[in-house]
Amino acid sequence: MADRETTENIFPRNPKKSYGLMELVKGQGFQTKKQPEDTVFVWPHLLYVELIAATVFLAGLLWVCTFKHAPLEAMASADTTPNPMKAPWYFLGLQELLVFFDPWLAGMVLPVLMIVGLMAIPYLDINPKGVGYWAWKERPFAIWTFNFGFLIWWIFIIIGVYFRGLDWAWYWPWDDWTVHKVASGATLNDFNVILEGWGMGAVAANWSTYIMILVYFAVFLIFPAILWRRFSKALGVARYIIVWGLFAAMMLSPVKVFLRLAFNIKYFMVTPWFKL
Repeated sequence: MADRETTENIFPRNPKKSYGLMELVKGQGFQTKKQPEDTVFVWPHLLYVELIAATVFLAGLLWVCTFKHAPLEAMASADTTPNPMKAPWYFLGLQELLVFFDPWLAGMVLPVLMIVGLMAIPYLDINPKGVGYWAWKERPFAIWTFNFGFLIWWIFIIIGVYFRGLDWAWYWPWDDWTVHKVASGATLNDFNVILEGWGMGAVAANWSTYIMILVYFAVFLIFPAILWRRFSKALGVARYIIVWGLFAAMMLSPVKVFLRLAFNIKYFMVTPWFKL
């Protein structure tokens, strides 16, 4: 330990604070760029603000619950099935995914990947900068990736709430929501069927879709290593594969929506176990 004189010379006591540094310990600390006089206690400086924010949020929530009740539909009847049958708004993102993906993927695989991906973020993020504060410039990939995925999820919810009507068809706000539309599934085809219509054999068409999916994931696993070499090298092999594999899986949602809306492709790849 350093003596008191050395301590006071390096970190002079601030007369405006009621506390100060007592001793110095040799070795490197966790906050090498922070001086003790630049720090504050968690209580009351941080927790006091968090307590006020939590109180204001709780008061607003109670006010909304008191004067704005949850909407209720008519009494359930065994003779009549609601059309469309919509889940609560916070589940409509999953219900909207059922339009574009196989039920097993939309209801099981994708939600599990979302949860596992969020849980894995602390173990995959190796950037030491911007820890404990909001830093767009210091961790752009992590922040922009999360916000992009979050935006996609809210877009699916908004579509399910405001643009899905009878038979889960697409209805604009100015359409007549009491008139049934032609089922969109009647005009959709699997991509292997489209390839067969172009003159390709059934086996070759199926294998072509498998190869295209492999190429899709290969692009996300190869090009980042070329474009962002330093970032990719810092991740390591295992983290690199997991990060870009999850990113490729997340990008499947907008890609699948684009293929459905632009080219009427129902499933891009059909296997005996699932459809993508």
